[in-house]
Amino acid sequence: MSSQAPNEARVIELRPSQGARPAAPPPAHRQPREPLWRDLVGDVLRRERLAQERTLKDVADEARISMPYLSEVERGRKEASSEVLAAAAHALGLGLGDLLSRAQGELVRIAGHHRPERSRTTSAAPHNGLCLAA
Repeated sequence: MSSQAPNEARVIELRPSQGARPAAPPPAHRQPREPLWRDLVGDVLRRERLAQERTLKDVADEARISMPYLSEVERGRKEASSEVLAAAAHALGLGLGDLLSRAQGELVRIAGHHRPERSRTTSAAPHNGLCLAA
């Protein structure tokens, strides 16, 4: 029998320390990583689904996509096609434009904090929506 008290965890080190290594200093002037588009779109889908108090299964069934795939899209693990994004958006009562516009708004909000000062310029024509260039 173990001499441990009930409900007490025992920690077993997987890599026993052989002398403490000093922590590497953080790189100087390292810019935070800009968010990926798939993360932003997934966040919008998940927030909307949760706001509607719907399950992954319900939305996936209505969108006619697999539940595991929708979960991966929501977590930013998969780059979904425009057809899949449109189906998921429609299952949530959104148009594809609504979904992309919300993701673009998040990108502007988040990325605006990460850009260096020299790249913050104003253009003669402000863009009030989603702008994509080929």
